[in-house]
Amino acid sequence: MMKKDIKKKIEELKKQIARHNKKYYADNKPEISDSEYDGLMDDLKKLEESHPEFISPDSPTQRVGGKALKEFKTVEHRVPMLSMDNTYSPEEIMKFDERIRKNLKVEKLDYVVELKIDGVSISLLYENGVFIQGATRGDGFKGDDVTVNLKTIKSLPLKLDVKKGASMPELFEARGEVYMPSKVFAGINEEKEELGEELFANPRNAAAGSLKLLDNSMVAARHLDMWIYGIGYIERGEFKAQSDALNFLKNSGFPVNHHIKKCGSIEKVIEYCNAWQDKRHGLEYDIDGMVIKVDSFSHQKALGQTSKSPRWMIAYKFPAERKETVLEDIIVQVGRTGALTPVAVLKPIELAGSTVSRASLHNQDEIGRKGVKIGDHVLVEKAGEIIPQVVEVVKKKRNGSEKEFFMPKICPVCGSVVKRLKNEVALRCENISCPAQLKERIRHFASREAMDTEGMGEAIVAQLVDNKMIKDYGDIYILKHENVANLDRMADKSAANLISAIEKSKSNTLNRLVYGLGIRHVGVRSAWILASRFKSLDRLAKADIEELQGIDEIGPVMAESIFNFFRTSENKKIIEKLKHSGVNTQEKDAGSSPGNIEGKTFVVTGSLENFSRHQIEELIRRSGGNASSSVSKNTDYVVAGKDPGSKSEKAKQLGVKIISEHEFKKLIAGAGRDI
Repeated sequence: MMKKDIKKKIEELKKQIARHNKKYYADNKPEISDSEYDGLMDDLKKLEESHPEFISPDSPTQRVGGKALKEFKTVEHRVPMLSMDNTYSPEEIMKFDERIRKNLKVEKLDYVVELKIDGVSISLLYENGVFIQGATRGDGFKGDDVTVNLKTIKSLPLKLDVKKGASMPELFEARGEVYMPSKVFAGINEEKEELGEELFANPRNAAAGSLKLLDNSMVAARHLDMWIYGIGYIERGEFKAQSDALNFLKNSGFPVNHHIKKCGSIEKVIEYCNAWQDKRHGLEYDIDGMVIKVDSFSHQKALGQTSKSPRWMIAYKFPAERKETVLEDIIVQVGRTGALTPVAVLKPIELAGSTVSRASLHNQDEIGRKGVKIGDHVLVEKAGEIIPQVVEVVKKKRNGSEKEFFMPKICPVCGSVVKRLKNEVALRCENISCPAQLKERIRHFASREAMDTEGMGEAIVAQLVDNKMIKDYGDIYILKHENVANLDRMADKSAANLISAIEKSKSNTLNRLVYGLGIRHVGVRSAWILASRFKSLDRLAKADIEELQGIDEIGPVMAESIFNFFRTSENKKIIEKLKHSGVNTQEKDAGSSPGNIEGKTFVVTGSLENFSRHQIEELIRRSGGNASSSVSKNTDYVVAGKDPGSKSEKAKQLGVKIISEHEFKKLIAGAGRDI
């Protein structure tokens, strides 16, 4: 393809992806499957990788990336982002209407009623239809520039959809609310509880905390979303009413909430607000009320604003739904990371659309702070409309039969002594052989990012543990073909494949093993940092807290977690099993021999005998090379397996050197890497 054709193809793909984003997020009418969408993204990534000169900031491939920020810059809002006055009853809504009509001297008004999203207010600045800046509300006059973090939100259009014949304002600012979906919120808090970290109080706090992270890859992992509800500033463009502005925003590709209604009377407004009192529990995001706005912009202008809030809009806040029940017992659960969590067993009640019979009490400190006892009458509500929690004890109903509760000193599952680490609120069982943790630990150890043991899925792990065939992940390496062939859904061939995958995983790099050990707070990157620094598992195991804390990106909490892990007797025994089985525990430096591949670009194609695609590309990167998905004149080598296809043909046309898997192994060995 000529360069102009490649540029044209890139622009076409960007438009297609933007259109499908609009169909999915704004219109709620997807036209293609997830796999088809991923295919478009892959095509765009490949073209941009081979022609980086055509990458632009509005490309969907640029949502995540770059270095972490050191701090957020301050942005001054062109139009202040004011707060809203609140009402709490239909009577107060009626008074609002009376006051508005009296000031305007009209008998009747049109209102727009919107869901009040419980999130973080943001402004989005667009120049000629391209997103250039995003900011938080801040104090209403100045906010933080969170442009890079907002770009990670897939529903945010990077370039607006301008219909043929339509005009786009040269500069305008859309306003909306960033929120965290309820299921995401529940999952993050569950993970935090497992790690013994302080929980987010509600989805709004979680969204606000996520949006202020300095690393946008971490923001992307939080799966934030947004709804756009209006326009703050606009140049060379105007609308007659809020309803017109919302139609413009929706047609331009913004995610505009589907539950907005225009009402011709205040009675209709109240009726719509009341309808959402109970319906809100069926939403996938948290709302805490409704927003009522005068529709006409000329009326809005005439009404004006106070120093704090507009006179033409008001929020109707729903009362929090709480119910009283009896806390019948407190049990202790052990999570996959060993955290002990007290759980209240409640007399079942209907709350926020579902039956609630249990609620997390989080930890002993929380129990003490709330003064909870077994047998108490308690008030329960749902955090984020999804997680039941005990919010208050009804102490006046105590009769003296209530019992104090104290967390156990030993693990209720395995009997090991539990510990409370410094700066943590949770008690923890650090025996990695504890059955409560075992299945999840083994699945983590065998996962793709860790030891990449293909075939070691959830069902197989469950059978291996339940049948007492393995008691820890060190036992994986003593499994025989005859052991696994008798498991359910496991034929001879699949058993042979699993044993082969287990054997192959022994030669994995040290960073994979370190990550697979499941040390709390140690992720993929920190495992790589530790492997690169210490070069062997033995040296890492001997490191003291001071030495660990001296490593860049290893903080005090992680350092203490690593130190304690390698000093737990059960963990030492399992590591010895791994060594005895022949699992690699050493790391080698990249050499400086003529075979060094530093800076060389590789493309892998075809079926390989000794590597998965993921494994070989990781090995290339760790040896200082670059792994690309498309062949270009900048490619140094194409590693060709069986049935290499079009990439091999393109390499021949461009004169790129094609090497076999065997030749690659010799080349990488010259770079000082074990295969």
